[in-house]
Amino acid sequence: MKYALVTGGSRGIGKAICLKLAEELQYNILLNYHSNTEAAEAAQREIEKTGLKCSILKFNVADSDSTQESLGKWKSENPDAKIEILVNNAGITNDGLFIFTNKEAWNSVIDTSLQGFYNLTQAVLKDMLKARFGRVINIVSLSGLKGNPGQVNYSAAKGAVIAATKALAQEIGKRKVTVNAVAPGFIQSDMTKDFDENEFKKHIPLNRFGEAEEVANLVSFLASEKSSYITGEVININGGLYS
Repeated sequence: MKYALVTGGSRGIGKAICLKLAEELQYNILLNYHSNTEAAEAAQREIEKTGLKCSILKFNVADSDSTQESLGKWKSENPDAKIEILVNNAGITNDGLFIFTNKEAWNSVIDTSLQGFYNLTQAVLKDMLKARFGRVINIVSLSGLKGNPGQVNYSAAKGAVIAATKALAQEIGKRKVTVNAVAPGFIQSDMTKDFDENEFKKHIPLNRFGEAEEVANLVSFLASEKSSYITGEVININGGLYS
């Protein structure tokens, strides 16, 4: 039974990705979330309306022990399950000028994106390499490509994942496991709900914020056989704001 593991999958872009992978590619979903059980269970119900299974796992991707324990328990309970797709989507922001950024604000953002990438990818990669098939898709950000004032921690975290994407793709390409990154710009989500859209969209050639489903469409393509010759890439989805 084939599964796609999506971190931070209970809301926003993560939830849209879960639904798209189920609907378009017929993947059962392994949905990770950190705190909002109500949202995770609501997403689970919506995904299972597609006729596919959705398991929800509560753990902090930045915590190595918790990640290993949760995934290990799930694997032992589902011995026939194969995780073919990993979407490293979990991420947090803790914005502020760098000179005022304390250690907690720095470490929490770095650990969720970068340590999360390490913890999850390590946990599933061996099985992908054995099967000679897999897709690792990292959700990064415009901030990781061009930098963003007030987001030195977030830019550093996403920039590091971009570099890791390119390096890992070169290590494992011969085993037919691809590694790519998707870099959204301004997308309608909890992260951007307090932004002044009218002000920001002046700088976006397509003159609007993107939708979570549009990001999910790109992830679904990268998870499919259609993308079999694409690896080590960072694909922008930002309405032309930066490329």
